[in-house]
Amino acid sequence: MSRCFLVLEDGTILEGTGFGYEKTTYGEVVFNTGMTGYQESLTDPSYLGQILIMSYPLIGNYGTNPYDVESDKVQVRGFAVRQNCMEPSDMYQGRTLDAYLKENRVPGISDLDTRSAIIHIREKGTPRGAIVFDEDPMEVLEKVRNMPFPSDENLVGQASIKMPVRHESVKKGAKTIALFDCGAKENILRELRKRFNIIQLPYDTPVQWFRDHEVDGVMISNGPGDPDHPDMRTATIKTVREIKEDLPIMGICMGNQILALAFGGRTYKLKFGHRGVNQPVKHKGRVYITSQNHGYAVDPKSLEGTGLEVSHVNANDGTLEGMTHKELPIFSVQYHPEACPGPRDTTFLFDDFVKLLEARR
Repeated sequence: MSRCFLVLEDGTILEGTGFGYEKTTYGEVVFNTGMTGYQESLTDPSYLGQILIMSYPLIGNYGTNPYDVESDKVQVRGFAVRQNCMEPSDMYQGRTLDAYLKENRVPGISDLDTRSAIIHIREKGTPRGAIVFDEDPMEVLEKVRNMPFPSDENLVGQASIKMPVRHESVKKGAKTIALFDCGAKENILRELRKRFNIIQLPYDTPVQWFRDHEVDGVMISNGPGDPDHPDMRTATIKTVREIKEDLPIMGICMGNQILALAFGGRTYKLKFGHRGVNQPVKHKGRVYITSQNHGYAVDPKSLEGTGLEVSHVNANDGTLEGMTHKELPIFSVQYHPEACPGPRDTTFLFDDFVKLLEARR
C-alpha cells in the first residue's frame, strides 16, 4: 500500500492510501449511495470514464466473485473508498477487492474522507479528477483542469458490442426482440432471456437492419456518457427515430433519454447525478425503491408536442424518471428495473413489455 491522492479540478486534494493497480488515472468523479453492490457498480458499463466514490464506509467486506458482475471487466477508471477490507468473508470465495482491481488494472484509493468528498461534489457539482500515484498532485491538477470531460468521448461506442449476438430465451415460444446495446448490463440480458429471444445489436445498427430482419419489439439499454453526443445522434437516435412507429419499444436509463431525443425532446446534465440502490420513484400512486446510475435527465418541458408524457417522477428532486407515449406502444424508465433493489419492485415492467408485444398479434 502506498501514499495516494484524490485530486479534484477545483484544487481540492485529499490524501489516502493506494490499492489495486498503482497508476495515475483520470476521469469524472461521481459517487454511489448503495450500502452493497460494489462489484456490480465496478462492472457496470454506465460508469465507463468515471472515478467512483462509494458513500458506504466499509467496502470489500464480502470480497469479490465471478457472479456479481454486470460485464466482463471492471469499467470504472478508478475507485475511492473510506475503508478497504483486506480480510473479506470467505462466504463468497474470500477474494479481496485489492486483488480484483489489480487483475483489472484499475487503481483505487482508501483511507479517504469520502463523506467530505461527497458533500463537496453535491455542493459544487460533478468534477473532473484524478487518483495520483508517484506524481506531484499539483502537476496532475493542471492536467485535470485541461483535460476534456470523459463524456466528450463516444463512450457508448466503447461499451457497445461490435457484432450482433443472438440469445435464446428459456421460455418456449418466446417472441424475439432487438436490444440496442449502448452498454447493456448483464442483468438486463438475464431478465430479457426469461421472456424473449434477443438479438443484441451494436449501438450504431442502421435502420436497414430492421428492414431486413423480423423482430417483435425493441429494447434500448443503459449506457455511459452523454446521450446527445454527436455520434449518438447519427446512430442510435437516428435509427430509433425511423422505426419508432413500426415496433413496440422499451427504454432503460440511457434508453429513456434516447427515446426522448428521437421524438424531439431534450436532455440536460444533472448537478451530481443519481447513483445508488435507494432512489424513490413515484408511479401511479405508489413509491418504488429503485436502482439508478445516470448523470443526465430528460427535460419534461421539452416533451410538449412529442406524444410522450411523464409517467414516473423522482420523489427526491422531482426529475423525470419515466415516459409513455399517448398513442404508440412505447414506454421507458430512467432507473434500472432489472436491478431489483426492493428486491423485485419494478420487474413487472418487463412483463408489461411482453403484454405490449402480445397485443400486436
